[in-house]
Amino acid sequence: MLTIGVLISGRGSNLQAIIDAAARGEITGRIAVVISNKADAYGLERARKAGIEAMCIPSKGKSRSEFERELAEALESRGVELVCLAGFMRVLTPYFIRRFKRQIINIHPALLPSFPGENAQGQAFDYGVKVTGCTVHFVDEGVDTGQVILQIPVELREDDTAETLSARILEQEHKAFPRAIQLFAEGRLQVVGRKVRVLPGKKQQNG
Repeated sequence: MLTIGVLISGRGSNLQAIIDAAARGEITGRIAVVISNKADAYGLERARKAGIEAMCIPSKGKSRSEFERELAEALESRGVELVCLAGFMRVLTPYFIRRFKRQIINIHPALLPSFPGENAQGQAFDYGVKVTGCTVHFVDEGVDTGQVILQIPVELREDDTAETLSARILEQEHKAFPRAIQLFAEGRLQVVGRKVRVLPGKKQQNG
């Protein structure tokens, strides 16, 4: 069973989607810990309600290296095998990424490589694209530049606003993130250069 750590900074709606998917048996794993860099993040309360260890490791007033060292030690001491960034509003340094090489995944509200960075939904809306969506990707040393695991498209409607578009993308994020975690848990993700191959799943044995 995969041991998961989730990093958050805010309300944690993607965290809730992961919690719910695990409760339904759609993820072969358990969330060992949820960590926020902000003590008032509502996602910590979501974790506590689900009986998951929740903790704050403040980033304010520390060097990046000190903060990330504390973060890494907290995850490693709990045996975390996959780190999920679910609205974690910090850019991780190469030190942390190398310590958890190909063990960190992130959800982004656009079809990367289009519209990286903040306010991706607003960027797509303002640009006038006809299709956007969400991307789950491995985290590398760039910003939203890691290998793509899976994507779900979302079409823009004529009556969309940036807010309605964001809400529809979020619905797909809640499907995509648990699905990607389960693929990782099943050992079905093979990274070959820039590409992630999704290997076939095991066939069920009859009888």
